[in-house]
Amino acid sequence: MQKKLLPLSSFLFLFLLSACSTSPALPVITETPIPSKTSSLITATPILSTETPTETPIPVPTEIPLEYAQYTLYATLDYAGKTVHVEESILYPNKSEETLNDLLLAVEPNFWASGFILHELSVNGVATNYTLEGQRMTIPLTVPLTPNQNIEIKMHYTLNLPFAEQGDPSVTRARIYGYTNRQVNLTNWYPFVVPRKNGLWQLPEPWHFGEHLLYDAADYEVNFKATDPNVVIAASANAEPNTEWTRYTLKQGRAFVLSASPEFRIYSQQVGDVTVNSYYYPIFEIPAQEVLNVSVRALQLYSQLYGAYPHKSLTAVQGDFNDGMEYSAFYFQSHGFYNTYDGTAQNYLTFVSAHETAHQWFFESVANDQANEPWLDEMLCTYSERIYYENYHPEALNWWWQARMFDYSPNTWLDQRVSENPSERAYWSSTYFHGAHFLEELRTRIGDEAFFAFLKDYRAQNAGKITTGEDFFRVLREHTDIDFSDIVINYFRTAR
Repeated sequence: MQKKLLPLSSFLFLFLLSACSTSPALPVITETPIPSKTSSLITATPILSTETPTETPIPVPTEIPLEYAQYTLYATLDYAGKTVHVEESILYPNKSEETLNDLLLAVEPNFWASGFILHELSVNGVATNYTLEGQRMTIPLTVPLTPNQNIEIKMHYTLNLPFAEQGDPSVTRARIYGYTNRQVNLTNWYPFVVPRKNGLWQLPEPWHFGEHLLYDAADYEVNFKATDPNVVIAASANAEPNTEWTRYTLKQGRAFVLSASPEFRIYSQQVGDVTVNSYYYPIFEIPAQEVLNVSVRALQLYSQLYGAYPHKSLTAVQGDFNDGMEYSAFYFQSHGFYNTYDGTAQNYLTFVSAHETAHQWFFESVANDQANEPWLDEMLCTYSERIYYENYHPEALNWWWQARMFDYSPNTWLDQRVSENPSERAYWSSTYFHGAHFLEELRTRIGDEAFFAFLKDYRAQNAGKITTGEDFFRVLREHTDIDFSDIVINYFRTAR
């Protein structure tokens, strides 16, 4: 942004996303990046015997229980035809303590007419019945799935991609899934088994803005190819050849995504064993370099403060829409912010890139119920912007507070569900901005040492899990004896 701030109205038209004061700044992190160019399914093995025992029975083979579900996909993109043909296998372990009589899968492409055409579906090799209504696919199990038992689901389907028509970003969030004039985006594109909690499958209905899906951590092997050899692919993992396919392997991820365009250009940089990528369109070289720089610096900083980055790649993609959105080892950055970048740190492109990178710790590593407790990830990622600025651009910290909290109203509750907010702007204020102010007051009260020890431990204790507000405050109280109840009362309607 220019030191002379552009009118906020111009940013409100673009503003979308995803998010502090004068407490002592942390030491500046010294970065030393090295620049560079640019399922197996587990099955039981029978124990064979050549003679029939008279007293000891033949041992019955037992399954090796999986720690995470395994998703294996073979997908072919017809870029011109805007279709994707997919063969998918899910090896799902019942990690609950109950016997399951059915499975619930989220099928987001089914929100569009003829968007999801299922050709075949089987469970443990046997064709099965199912119901599909909106995003909900229910598969009844003829043989119940007992605890620690695995089940294999196979399906063959075609995705007919919808045009991602954009509405008013101040009213409803931008459409990402589907195709635009310059790219195809595969987000929440494959059916997946939703989490289960307290005997219920967790699949809230979407709202006009914000996120609604919950994701269990899972292992992914995605084999992908495009019929057009000129299409460039950005993905949630590093590419490797696999005969005629390109294979991507992601461990303990939440949501595997791909973006494709024949116009993509790439900046890359190696940081230790992590490849950081910035995909962009021609003429946007300067803002694309800033996205790469911020992603690298934020990755280094957050790895020190919150714990090691969980994957081997981090990819940022210039979206052909005005929104930012996080996924596993991947985020979209708003096209509008590339347009308004002016070469300074006082810019939306800078702090939104820091925000989306922080989601790799709070959303990806530590997940939460995004529909009912959105503050758990958005609050922490918004405040991570503040931490980024105090380390790398302390001279712009006061600017960040003013520019970021452009429409902040303290007369709200932090622990509101997404659907309780009357507008997206109110949602930003209650969740992102109110959350940043809460963490600023909390940090001032308990001190930097306890505050940052808490954040690192909160991540460590909940990595790979879906956390709750109770988990947040439980870990917090393990790191301080200082009373902060008055602060909680001001921000939360529910006792904590």
